[in-house]
Amino acid sequence: MICPSCGKNNPSTSAYCCQCGERLAESSKDESTTILTPVETDAGEEVRVIVPEVELACGEAMFVVKRGPNAGARFLLDKDVTTAGRHPESDIFLDDITVSRRHVEIRKSNGFKAVDMGSLNGTYVNKSRVEEVDLSSGDEVQIGKFKLIFLCK
Repeated sequence: MICPSCGKNNPSTSAYCCQCGERLAESSKDESTTILTPVETDAGEEVRVIVPEVELACGEAMFVVKRGPNAGARFLLDKDVTTAGRHPESDIFLDDITVSRRHVEIRKSNGFKAVDMGSLNGTYVNKSRVEEVDLSSGDEVQIGKFKLIFLCK
């Protein structure tokens, strides 16, 4: 059963999501649409990741974790500034040593912009290291070992 909050695939007998704790629907029938996205791993082999179809209102954006712990998790970028990093108070908490405590900010102002906060390992957009870059829907943002897909409308 797919969690409506984070997209985690849970056993059909689960009443609550094993990742985020959200109460799951009583019905075991899954009516959500999924997209199978081919992903190239570092070894060059292709892997398929299930990403729940996302409906966003005009001007909304989100990240979907493509690779790393919590693959499939979704993070709505609904603030003027959304922080991502290993610090527990980050809006997007990425708990891995490859992520700096205050790694990157996503700034919303006439679109969305990723701004690296001086992270040790850098922030990459579409495999290029960036300090500051405008984001477009479908961009792949790498923060440490996490790969996230940026979706916006």
